Amino acid sequence: MDNDKSYKEYLANITTFIFDVDGVLTDGTITVTTDGEMLRTMNIKDGFALKTAVDAGFNVCIISGGSNEGVRKRLAGLGIKDIFLGAHNKIDQLNTYLNKHNITKPNVLYMGDDIPDFPAMKLAGLPCCPQDAVAEIKAISKYVSHKNGGKGAVRDVIEQVLKVQGKWNGNFDAKYD
Repeated sequence: MDNDKSYKEYLANITTFIFDVDGVLTDGTITVTTDGEMLRTMNIKDGFALKTAVDAGFNVCIISGGSNEGVRKRLAGLGIKDIFLGAHNKIDQLNTYLNKHNITKPNVLYMGDDIPDFPAMKLAGLPCCPQDAVAEIKAISKYVSHKNGGKGAVRDVIEQVLKVQGKWNGNFDAKYD
């Protein structure tokens, strides 16, 4: 990988989005109920972008160490089929997914925020992170979003890729007449 290239030079080649959940699709905060249930909050604009990417034919995959079934239900409701929860070895899960779908690493945008994402992000063509990611992840990211995790970072990267590829606002007017 050529770290001197502008991240924008990679956008046209992206066919696959890989996202972590906690700290990327959420702000990393967990509310624990008296029953022990762990609740997370996701950004609706990130959800719209995820659905738009799925509808535009992009591969969208979630790889998370967490195992909250509410998270699976929300993401499946957006049309995401490849949701891997409880994935503590993310690099193995990523390699399995890429091999199964015959996806090459230069075509992958991976957004993570913390140390468990590090090895998998090193393999991606375009490693990205939210503004509030840890220093080690920022250091290997070709793009650091101006948005924090759970606050639009996912929308930021998806929108950029789809705009560069001419797939972002493809006839929204007709859909909402």
